[in-house]
Amino acid sequence: MSELRSALVVVVPEVAPAVEPWLERTAVAKPSRGIPAHVTILFPFVPAREIDDTLLEDLAAILARFPAFEFELSRLERFPNVLYLAPEPADPFSTLTEAVVASYPAYPPYGGIFDTVVPHLTAAEGETEILDSAEADIGHALPTTAEAREVVLLEEIEPDMLRWQIRTVFALAEP
Repeated sequence: MSELRSALVVVVPEVAPAVEPWLERTAVAKPSRGIPAHVTILFPFVPAREIDDTLLEDLAAILARFPAFEFELSRLERFPNVLYLAPEPADPFSTLTEAVVASYPAYPPYGGIFDTVVPHLTAAEGETEILDSAEADIGHALPTTAEAREVVLLEEIEPDMLRWQIRTVFALAEP
């Protein structure tokens, strides 16, 4: 059995109706498993068993230093086998990631496997034909304006991404 994980994300309900059906059909991280449409701030974060009051208070203090912000999802981009929405501006997401990593350097984004972290909202996963269909469908919902007012700490409750739940929600500062 693998160790239960955690993640810090900005949930984006504004685009959920367009994206979540595709995530449900194509992704391992499905809404039905407790993973809503989101932009990742940090994954993997601390093992779920290490989440305690001290960590929660520390994260609340870190994240409260940053103002809530609006962003737009207006273009679809691709990584290999992944269709994603590119948030604009992307810098506030990167700034949040950098702030958390500065306090928790043992947890680099995506385990440190990428040289550059690109803020994104995964919309679908799969082969080119699937991504083409998803892009045509999701494109009708764009552009979408959203607001990041909080960062959500998701906690895995069953191993291997089978089920997740919201552990805590951290408010960003008023703009």
